[in-house]
Amino acid sequence: MSEIVPKSLTDDAVKAYQEGNYENAARLFGEAASAFTAQDNPLDAAEMKNNQSVAWLQAGNPGAAWEAARGTASVFAEADDFRREGIAWGNEAAALQALGRANDALEKYRLASAAFERAGEGEMRNTVMQAMAGIELKRGKVMDALLTMQMGLSGIKHPTLKQKILLALLRFRAW
Repeated sequence: MSEIVPKSLTDDAVKAYQEGNYENAARLFGEAASAFTAQDNPLDAAEMKNNQSVAWLQAGNPGAAWEAARGTASVFAEADDFRREGIAWGNEAAALQALGRANDALEKYRLASAAFERAGEGEMRNTVMQAMAGIELKRGKVMDALLTMQMGLSGIKHPTLKQKILLALLRFRAW
């Protein structure tokens, strides 16, 4: 019976999120995280905290998003779940970026990139590298941004035509 409570809360949170009711989704994901914690299920609790982080970010509350994601990457790292570790670092980074803390965001994006690389998740790593390149571009570091984009694209096993063209263009950059 105790499994029903977190599952029901999770289902309700997902429904609220899909309906665009992000604040309610964040609240419900938080309740689901607490329920999973009470069941001594730290992985599912950390996953719910990350879902809560995304919902808070969508609701326009990056401070709450950062608080929700903080510390969850270590839960996944301890379980050797590198994919979810990368997602957790990425959620922290996105919240920090929205808070205007670009240096901190870049560091978390680097940690996400490394976790995705360990997980063999080239596409997800590329997404993180694009976010990093965006920060570098805003800072006027065009060459750093181009190199970051190239590094992200080079990890994709089966690039799309668009990605192949972009990678070819990046290889012909004028240094």
